[in-house]
Amino acid sequence: MEFFRIRRDIPFMRHAVAFNVISLLTFLLAVFFLFSRGLHLSVEFTGGTLIEINYAQAADLEKVREGLGKAGYSDFSVQNFGSSRDVLIRLPLKAEQNTARIGESVMQALTADAPGASLRRVEFVGPQVGRELAENGALALLLVIVGIVLYLAFRFEWRFSVSAIIANLHDVIIILGFFAFFQWEFSLSVLAAVLAVLGYSVNESVVVFDRVRETFKKTRGLTTPQVLDHAITSTISRTIITHGSTQMMVLSMLIFGGETLYYFSLALTIGICFGIYSSVLVASPLVMWLGVSREQFVKPKRQIEGANEEGAVV
Repeated sequence: MEFFRIRRDIPFMRHAVAFNVISLLTFLLAVFFLFSRGLHLSVEFTGGTLIEINYAQAADLEKVREGLGKAGYSDFSVQNFGSSRDVLIRLPLKAEQNTARIGESVMQALTADAPGASLRRVEFVGPQVGRELAENGALALLLVIVGIVLYLAFRFEWRFSVSAIIANLHDVIIILGFFAFFQWEFSLSVLAAVLAVLGYSVNESVVVFDRVRETFKKTRGLTTPQVLDHAITSTISRTIITHGSTQMMVLSMLIFGGETLYYFSLALTIGICFGIYSSVLVASPLVMWLGVSREQFVKPKRQIEGANEEGAVV
């Protein structure tokens, strides 16, 4: 399905250097913020206590923070959880903390400043569990990357595989850079969004690469930049339909999903926007610079010995 069709190919590859310079600068900034600020990891990774409380009316988060501060708690996080009446409190792991009575002590601390709360649940995440989750998350990310490389190398050619994985890692690092710069909380749901972005971005790369291969096989006389320009231009309508529909769904989660889905949908929003850019305007120039050509897709015809002048071929 196409909303429109562009008859004349847009010369994207003419500006390939400019596109990749922009990407390189953005990538380096993201790496800088990752090393200088680091990620603000949630208690799932660092260890700590999650306490969910409920109020009969909309909770006053400032009063909840005041009550915890007066009770001597520090480095805590207070936010709505699902609705304005539900509150999620995150407390960092401390050696002197009595985890068995933490829920009771928090409720006592809120009695004076934010009364009317009822305790829903208390969950403790130990440092060992958090470390295992971080290691498993990194392993999951590595396995996804390896799987994408093998898939693209098997379906296309190693040049496409290398280009796509560089472009997709560019998206991942930029997402992490945003979270490091703004110190947004990086949780398991955000990690899931990062893995989803990897798969989502490679889908766009596969569509463009498939059109590149098809154009090389069917069309003669075009240079490699012209083939890439044609492939990108001919898939623009599909790109707008696909990414526009996906972004509408993600924005609805971002706006109406509440705190539970906020950072998950925020990571997806960043990944989709940069994924469109990198899959088309970063991966394609890399393929061109790695030396992709028509000969890699069209096998030369071999003339049989003793054939007549017209040449019987196989």
